[in-house]
Amino acid sequence: MKNKNELKPVTGAVMVVGGGIAGVQSALDLADSGFYVYLVEKSPSIGGVMAQLDKTFPTNDCSMCILSPKLVEAGRHLSIQLITKAEVEKVEGEAGDFTVTVREQPRYVDSSKCIACGVCAEKCPKKVDDLFNEGLGKRKAAYVKYPQAVPLKYVIDEDNCIYFKSGKCRACEKFCPAGAVDFSQKARDHVIKVGSLILAPGFQPFEPAVYDTYGFGKYPNVITSMQFERILSASGPFEGHLVRPSDGKAPQKIAWLQCVGSRDIHRGAHGYCSGVCCMYAIKEAVIAKEHAHGDLDTAIFFMDMRTYGKEFERYYNRAKTETGVRFIRSRIHSIEPAGAGSHDLKLEYVDDGGVARSEEFDMVVLSVGLEVSRDIRDLAARLGIELNEDGFAAASDFAPVETSRPGIFVSGAFSGPKDIPYSVMESSAASAASAALLAASRNSLTKEKTYPDENPVSGEETRIGVFVCHCGINIGSVVDVPAVRDYARSLPLVAYVADNMFTCSQDTQKLIRDAIVEHKLNRIVVAACTPRTHEPLFQETIREAGMNRYLFELANIRDQDSWVHQAEPEKATQKAKDLVRMAVAKVALLEPIEKLRVELNQSALVIGGGVAGMSAALNLADQGFKTFLVEEKNELGGHALKVRKTWRGEEVGPFVARMRDRVLNHENIEALVGARILDVQGFIGQFNTTVQVDGSERNLEHGVTVLATGAHSLKPEEYLYGRSERVTRWHELQKLFDEKPGELERAEAVAFIQCVGSREPERPYCSKICCTASVQEAIELKTLKPDLDVFILYRDLRTYGQREELYRKAREQGVLFIRYSVDEKPLVETIPGSEKLRITVRDHVLGRPVQIDVDYLNLATAIIPKGQETLAKFFKVPLNEDGFFLEAHMKLRPVDFATDGVFIAGLAHYPKPIEESIAQAQAAAARAASVLAKPFVEVAPVVSVVDQEACIGCGLCEALCPFGAIRLHKVIGKGFRAETISASCKGCGVCSASCPQKAIDMKHFRDRQIVAAIRAGGQRG
Repeated sequence: MKNKNELKPVTGAVMVVGGGIAGVQSALDLADSGFYVYLVEKSPSIGGVMAQLDKTFPTNDCSMCILSPKLVEAGRHLSIQLITKAEVEKVEGEAGDFTVTVREQPRYVDSSKCIACGVCAEKCPKKVDDLFNEGLGKRKAAYVKYPQAVPLKYVIDEDNCIYFKSGKCRACEKFCPAGAVDFSQKARDHVIKVGSLILAPGFQPFEPAVYDTYGFGKYPNVITSMQFERILSASGPFEGHLVRPSDGKAPQKIAWLQCVGSRDIHRGAHGYCSGVCCMYAIKEAVIAKEHAHGDLDTAIFFMDMRTYGKEFERYYNRAKTETGVRFIRSRIHSIEPAGAGSHDLKLEYVDDGGVARSEEFDMVVLSVGLEVSRDIRDLAARLGIELNEDGFAAASDFAPVETSRPGIFVSGAFSGPKDIPYSVMESSAASAASAALLAASRNSLTKEKTYPDENPVSGEETRIGVFVCHCGINIGSVVDVPAVRDYARSLPLVAYVADNMFTCSQDTQKLIRDAIVEHKLNRIVVAACTPRTHEPLFQETIREAGMNRYLFELANIRDQDSWVHQAEPEKATQKAKDLVRMAVAKVALLEPIEKLRVELNQSALVIGGGVAGMSAALNLADQGFKTFLVEEKNELGGHALKVRKTWRGEEVGPFVARMRDRVLNHENIEALVGARILDVQGFIGQFNTTVQVDGSERNLEHGVTVLATGAHSLKPEEYLYGRSERVTRWHELQKLFDEKPGELERAEAVAFIQCVGSREPERPYCSKICCTASVQEAIELKTLKPDLDVFILYRDLRTYGQREELYRKAREQGVLFIRYSVDEKPLVETIPGSEKLRITVRDHVLGRPVQIDVDYLNLATAIIPKGQETLAKFFKVPLNEDGFFLEAHMKLRPVDFATDGVFIAGLAHYPKPIEESIAQAQAAAARAASVLAKPFVEVAPVVSVVDQEACIGCGLCEALCPFGAIRLHKVIGKGFRAETISASCKGCGVCSASCPQKAIDMKHFRDRQIVAAIRAGGQRG
């Protein structure tokens, strides 16, 4: 089979339109996979909406703290060219060979000269509403979008600048020390050749002014959820202090109103569910309580609580039981002032028990939904991209990142409402689709990064630089940063000290590089936030300045100090000094370490032959990589073989058949069905997997692995399942009616029960796809037999996103929905002398039990992982509490594991519909390809080192290593001795800690280095 990429010449460049997290992730994936990327962003800086958020859930990571390293990486990547303040005007040509016209608007500041000193903004007399802060504060007409902006270059707002209005002023030009202000700049067009485009222009929050009964814009303490994010943010207009806009007072009671602009037929609103609002409201309520430093009453008014994602339900439960957030099931009609002259607000509502109530709140937050802006619709029109009825990019469930125009792909909220993890997944999927299209031109345009020679440190005087971060107010509101800075200056061997508002920002990276050169620094300490997200950023910065990456230490004065000692600023400041002193003592003893290079086997193994596994295998194969696909069952297809249609109504069977044929006939895929994994050895770049197939064993050598092993549906013991043939689960009822159509003809009533085995103590998670599946089947039954009574018994109806249309359609067709509580589950029993079943359930509207006699009952049971423990041990990857594979980072690395070279996709990660499984599989392929596209693998050298003379070969280290990174080997004349497999070692130190002979040491964490830090910790002074 001829690879489709060989049919015609293609261009090895991609244009990504949109600089939010989705666009940035696409750009990084493609650049790391050997393609040149033009990243086009309409605003002056990249970052998108995520830059406006305070924190993310469930880990409470600072949003900018996890976003900023990505932005800086994109900004300095040699294969990524940023074009900001720019829009795509025209796209000509076809897939593989597009000519794109991009119009770049003038900044009126020469970016090559601007040093981001801020003098232009300081001297500018014109103040305007700051849109980044959602109008809660002011900025100047000369401005930078936000403190950590990339590129960190100022821009002059032409619409508000006095000079452009009256021809006078030009104070910015007069005082700019770099001579960067240039009022002569004009818009200019770039004509760029690319092979494909990825559209990731994001969304705009719904404008709630159309709800006149809510008083937005009239009552100052009625605000949007985006405004509340800026109130909470350390870089926001109130520096993270929780105050209300009207008078600056700390609120005592805050209400959130859900579904503002979503799930509504109000003029200007949208019928779809925006998918993210429930979770961000819960997050805001939880974090608001943290900010309040006292009793804060938080109440969320909702219709259905849609916490359907991974770890979402747990977060919801903790908010209720541990944090004390109140959840009130009611839709608020209007907001009124609490009284004459009062800024408080009154809400009147009917509670779940039908009782009319009235409450007063200090603030009301409107949880606004997501929508496609007019500008984005215009962009789609210029590019010839079809939109669906809600204004989102039209796409098939089977090709979720493909638009109607070949070669143009889509990711993020432009293709439908979605959260950050799914946006990041989808952005990698779009990268994979682009890479498959342009595989023949890989590495034709990319640039290789070169570094200056490393400055030798052996024999040199130790000169340590210390940089202390305010992190907005994440650190600065608790820790006296200037005091820590001054204290660091007094420590031995410290030659330079500085404090910075955001040490991870682009300008501070330059300051660090300049300080290293100017002050001849040869060790660096940064006192800031977590090394988990930021250590690689700082290591890359010092390497660019000629230092070895591992002459660096990060003192975590945020997670380990300011966040846990918020009420004790003096003690927190002292602890910060202790942490800095310890870091200085350790860094003084650090030694240069070179990264390890591992030979790379440029082939892949995909385990699991369902839709996710086949999608990953096909994409990798289309990119030109040899791929082994291993499936335990005797046929490919997995769970999709049981599904008739997607939620959009697309036929699944023919799609799976086409995909299976492509897999079996692809020249780069070897499919092994009826195969079982027996053993796995090796590490990234050099895996060796033993497979049993056709009664014999085979060894498969591969560089990366994708786990797509699927999941199963629970077989319950309740509701008479297994005891009555009239009680079915999932697709069994559909199969029964297909095989025996007479049964449907005779039936008078059918019922569905949701959340069977899900959202319960033993499985406290939502299985995500059940509500949609039941509503979809109910619609089909009503379509086939309109007089059939159909009941759906549910706890929260979770037809998220555009699936809300199914819920609306089901109600229109007469499907009856009855809500039940987990404390009062439905009772199912047989009726003596009848074939029917009787269901007794307490109706939430009537407030009393009702009885329903039905012919059949179908159960939506939990999606459960099965048999993943063995693979988890083989590949040294973790499982979460529910038994699903646990990714490295929910938001930043949703398809990666902490174990390098292993990736995850599909139901094995968490329950998800077919289009999300396909997108995640393609994302896993993109991440895997970023490894396979390189000639070798670089591995972090923080690994164990065995002293062969001291080792006695006891094997305790080998038995305890959780990564299989240490083994015994025979040494001539000495017997067995331990040795480290450096590429597998994660530097956890278990082997070193357990060695009875102290024969194992850890690079970068040697005993003498750790002891020095510990001793320094006890030298408070």
